[in-house]
Parts: sequence; C-alpha cells; structure tokens
Amino acid sequence: MRLKRMGSDGPEVPVVCFGTWPLGGAYGDYEESRAIATMRAAMDAGLTFIDTAQGYMNAEAIIGKAIQGRRDELFIATKISGDDHSTASIDAALDNSLRLMGAGHVDLYQLHRAAERPIQDTMGDLLRLRDAGKIRYIGVSNFSVEQIDEAAGFGRIHSGQPRYNLLFREAEDDLIPAYERNGIGVMAHSSLAKGLLGGRHKPGDTFPLDDERSGWPAFKGESFERTYGITQRLQAWSKDHGRDIVQLALAWPVAHPAVYTSIAGARKPEDLETLARAGEWELTDQDLREIDDIQGGHRLYIEDQMVPEQRAWHERQRR
Repeated sequence: MRLKRMGSDGPEVPVVCFGTWPLGGAYGDYEESRAIATMRAAMDAGLTFIDTAQGYMNAEAIIGKAIQGRRDELFIATKISGDDHSTASIDAALDNSLRLMGAGHVDLYQLHRAAERPIQDTMGDLLRLRDAGKIRYIGVSNFSVEQIDEAAGFGRIHSGQPRYNLLFREAEDDLIPAYERNGIGVMAHSSLAKGLLGGRHKPGDTFPLDDERSGWPAFKGESFERTYGITQRLQAWSKDHGRDIVQLALAWPVAHPAVYTSIAGARKPEDLETLARAGEWELTDQDLREIDDIQGGHRLYIEDQMVPEQRAWHERQRR
C-alpha cells in the first residue's frame, strides 16, 4: 500500500486506515467472534494502520484478541474519549487501552474532543507520556480552528482528525488550513460518509434502531435522493477507471496535500480487499476536475455532525 507522511515531520504510514467504530457495534449488534475474524482479515489484507478509541464500545478489546503475536506489524491509533482530561483520567484511560489491546505502547494517542481543562495542562500530560515511551505521537480529533491553534502552541501535534469526504467538505474551509499552518497531518474520518459513499444503500432503505444511522438526516428524504443520484454517477465514473465508489471515496481525501490517510471501517471480511486496494489509487488533477464536474457543487452540511464552531461558521456564510 502507498505510504504518506504524517504532517511535516511525522512517520510515513499507509494512506488507508482501518477504523474500528463499526466493529464496536455502531451499526448494530455484532458478534465478537465475527469482529475478531474481521480484524484478523483486515491485517491479512494489508490494513496495518488501525484507528480506535476508548469510546468505541468494546473495539479495543476486540483488537487485543485479534492481534496477539502481530503487534509489531501494526501502527495503532487510539483516543481518550471522555470529557475528563485530568492527569488521573488520562493515565487511567491510556493504561486501560494498553491492557485491552495487549500493547506496550500506542503509536498515535489522540484527544477525541476538546475538554474544559486548560489544553496547556493536557498537553503537558501527553508530552510526559510520550517521553515515557507509552505513546509515540500526539493527535487531536474534532477540534475547532481555535482549539487546534491553541493546542499546537504547547507541544508538537502530528495528527488531526476531522470529518472529510466527497460529500462533507466543510473541513476545507477552516480546519484543514489550520492543521496545515501548524504542520499537522490530517487523517480523514468518515471517508465513506457512514455508507453514503458505500454504494449499497438506496432511497427508501431503513436501518435498525440500534444502527446510529437510523435517525441521520443524510439518509432521508430529498437530501438522500439527490445524494444517491450523484453517487450513482461517481460509481459509473469509478467503474470506467477499473475501480468502484468505495475506492474512490478513500482515494479522494488523500489527494489533498494535507491529508495523509483515509479512515474506513468494515463489518464483512469480503470487503477488506477493496479497502486495501484503494491504497494503490492515486488520483490525478484531471481525475479531480472530472469528479468535481460530476458533483456539480453538491455538498452536504448536516449541522448535528459539526462541532459548534463549524456550525456557527456555516451559519454566517448562509446569511
């Protein structure tokens, strides 16, 4: 798989990252034995960059059961997910993540979101853990522009994780430039837009109540009908290039100079080869122009999926 550098001076890592949010049960109940088998199949397919979090239900435990004897093959990223960023909470969360995954260190440790504790103090703890060898690199997720700039002033941050995909591109307006000016690499989460770019769901489809997408506005009404029309054209374009829309959805974010990896999850082992092969596809400038022409300016702005500062920014633009 193609590699790309994390930020201005980080390591080179795979351009496709295997996300474990679905394995934890975000899209409905998922038998643990199947989740473990899927995790092992992901590694076998070459998906050796893994993203998880304290808040991904039992995903860290699944990883731990799946990677025994293979830790050295992997680059593992996890996050502290709660709002308590005190020293005691950070230490306990990291130690528990290491225990569950059977790992001696985490390659990338991220703040899942900002908290009320002064970021200077939180960064001090992360730098201490880095110096102790428990983590190698520091990252943030779902931060606003102001929070990115402030955190970067108190220590080296190598990675930032905003939502960024073909349909939700609001990060281009403010977040990605903030990461760029601080030398922070971008790992794009929700690259498949929770399945909107997966090529499987059609207007009228419904989701079980234990699937987080069951109440998501992007899968409902006229919005989804318009999106579906665009994704069908993108699927046809991808097939003309010997690929499919899933591989396009993963290749597109990393075409941006600041983005070093696209995160995508899967619940079926048979889907993993498709994800891995997306890492071979490098879109050209002409490809990107053709994709923009197909979309014709179609963008989604679902406010409940934005941090408050982003929501305010877009409200200002619409006035």
